[in-house]
Amino acid sequence: MRALVLALMLLATPLAAQSFRHAWPNTDFERASVPVEEIMSGGVPRDGIPALTDPEMIPVGTADLPGNEPVMTVELPGAEPRAYPLRYLTWHEIVNDTVAGRPIAVTYCPLCNSGLVFDRRAGDRVLEFGVSGLLRHSDMVMYDRETETLWQQFTGEAIVGTLLGAKLTQVVSWMEPVSAFAARHPEGLVMAEPRAARPYGLNPYESYDSAARPFLFTGDMPPNDIEPLARVLRVGNRAWPLMRLMDGPVEEAGLRIEWRPGMASALDARSIAGSRDVGFVRVTDAETGADVIHEVVFAFAFHAFAPQGQWMLGE
Repeated sequence: MRALVLALMLLATPLAAQSFRHAWPNTDFERASVPVEEIMSGGVPRDGIPALTDPEMIPVGTADLPGNEPVMTVELPGAEPRAYPLRYLTWHEIVNDTVAGRPIAVTYCPLCNSGLVFDRRAGDRVLEFGVSGLLRHSDMVMYDRETETLWQQFTGEAIVGTLLGAKLTQVVSWMEPVSAFAARHPEGLVMAEPRAARPYGLNPYESYDSAARPFLFTGDMPPNDIEPLARVLRVGNRAWPLMRLMDGPVEEAGLRIEWRPGMASALDARSIAGSRDVGFVRVTDAETGADVIHEVVFAFAFHAFAPQGQWMLGE
C-alpha cells in the first residue's frame, strides 16, 4: 500500500467514549447499537475526506474518461441515467445528489470496496451526509449534518445518535466500466470532475486489493479459505466468490448473475486505468429480468457484517 495508507495506519486508534464526546459534542452517545470500542479513527478528521453535494453532470459523450474505468450507475425513472466515476468517489466517498426529485447519497468505501446508493430521507427529514473519519470493521462511518448521527455505510443503519435504529432505503445501483454505461445510455450523464485539488485518476490505495490483510480490521477472516480481500458478490445475506462467477452465467436463488470482463480495479495500480481487469457483474431477477440490489465487496467485509451469511460456493 502507498504511504497514505501507511500514514493512516499510524494515526488510527480505537476511540474511547470520552474522546468520542470531545470530537462529536452534538452526538447522543447514550443511544448506540454497537460497542463504542468497535469504532476507530481512520486517521483523518471529520470532513477530512470531503463529501460532495449537487455535483455537476455532463453528457457521457463529452467525458474524457478511459473506457475501462469503473463508475457507479444509477437509473431512476424520470431522469437520465447517471454514472459516478470511482476516480472521484475514491477521494470523496460520498456524493449527495438529487435525481428525479429523489435525494440520494452515492457512497463508496475503498477499504471494503463497498459501493452503495441510499435514499437520503429518514422519516420526514432529508439528510445530507459527510465522511466522519471513523471506521467500524474497516468500513466507513458516515454522519448526517442535521443530527450528527453516525451511520454504517455497509448497512445503511444509524448506529449512534439521535436517529439510532433508522435504516436508509437502498437504491439499485451497480459498478460497471464507463464504456458499458455509454454503450447502453449514449444520452446518459456522468459526474464531472470536481473542482478540488486531487489527483483524480490516481489510486491512493495502491496494491490494497492484493494486500494480505484489510486495513484496521481485527475481526474473523472469511471461511472456506477465501482470501479476505477477494471480491465477492453480495445479495442480501448471500455471497458468491467472483472467481466462481467468471466461469459463466449462474442461475440460482432466483437470480441470474453474469460476470463480464472489461472493468479495471480502482484499488490496484497507481493509475486506475492501468490497473488489472477485475470485470463487473449484473444481477437480475431470473423470472422478471428486473435489476436486483447487489454489491461487489471484499470477502472480509461481507463476513464481518453477515457472520451467519450463506457462502454460495456451487458445491
